[in-house]
Amino acid sequence: MKKLIYFELRKIFSKRLSMVTLIGILLFSALLSFSTYQNKYAFDQNAGEGSGKAAVEIDKEIAAKYEGILTDEKVRQMMSDFAPTSDLHGLNAAYIYQNAMQSAAFSRFSDLNANWNGLSVSDVFGNEEIKIGYVDGWLSTSKNMVRVFIALALAVIIMLAPIFSGEYEGVDNIILTSKYGKTKCATAKVVAGILTAILTTALIVAFNLFLARAFYGTEGLNCSILFAPSEYVEAFIPFNITCGTLLKYQILLAFTCTISVTGITLLMSAISKNQIVALVAAMAIFLFPVLLPIPETNPLFRLVGLLPVYHVLAVSLLSVEQMSNGMLYAIWAIPTALIFLGIGAGFSRHIFAKHQVS
Repeated sequence: MKKLIYFELRKIFSKRLSMVTLIGILLFSALLSFSTYQNKYAFDQNAGEGSGKAAVEIDKEIAAKYEGILTDEKVRQMMSDFAPTSDLHGLNAAYIYQNAMQSAAFSRFSDLNANWNGLSVSDVFGNEEIKIGYVDGWLSTSKNMVRVFIALALAVIIMLAPIFSGEYEGVDNIILTSKYGKTKCATAKVVAGILTAILTTALIVAFNLFLARAFYGTEGLNCSILFAPSEYVEAFIPFNITCGTLLKYQILLAFTCTISVTGITLLMSAISKNQIVALVAAMAIFLFPVLLPIPETNPLFRLVGLLPVYHVLAVSLLSVEQMSNGMLYAIWAIPTALIFLGIGAGFSRHIFAKHQVS
């Protein structure tokens, strides 16, 4: 069985399309990370102005002055330190961007004219204890990984679509016509498909974390995602979790997505004798839920949000609910993924065993 599994893995990864797809995701990750890093901008009256690496250093220097638990005194100090030195000409101060810390303060505590709006930390965040620091780099990484993980899910479909539908040619007939050939071969394909999804996901996750670590360091992983620049304030996860916790959930959801997609693709591949049909069907099933007109505020979204595509659209699923034990509702993606995989693996193995060898 080990030799059969190795044989199936080698078939998957030796295909030119699989290698091109995998390399393409790595390049996409690198370009997206580098582009985001190069487009960073920061200005401070004392630290100066810069983009790219210089901007990250400026933001880190500013964050170091205020890092720790957010207090009303720190808010007032930031509002004073970051006060504009020129006329805003009617521009809403909440959308002014000088640096990441200034943007975070203004988006929560500024009025239209960049004056303190009078709100206290408890007025904005309730009884939550908010730890602040340099979070911009890791939040940017989280946003980028949404795009990368969508591409990853599609890549897994591309790599696994031929796993059953592309059979009945060449030397595989020797295995399939033996006494236990079909069942053993089907089992090996299922195991190889699961391993492909896990290994590919692990590689892409590790590569993206490596790039983020190289660009931004480890600062801010233990800081709250709530005190963040204006671009993250709206339509983001509303719970007081750290950047590190956010990334852990997102990585978990990347694995649950690709595991779910593996189950779907195995089933479509076993049903379809044509590889293109299997590919299109699996992609359609994966992407279709985003076309459903169900807003996130609708209670039905609690179920729809557990479908694989929402695992990688992390903001939607992670925003649903924080349970009494502190865990997010997204944890239910784990049993959901196992259900998808169980159904896909079981039925595909059964269907494939009934196929006639030509």
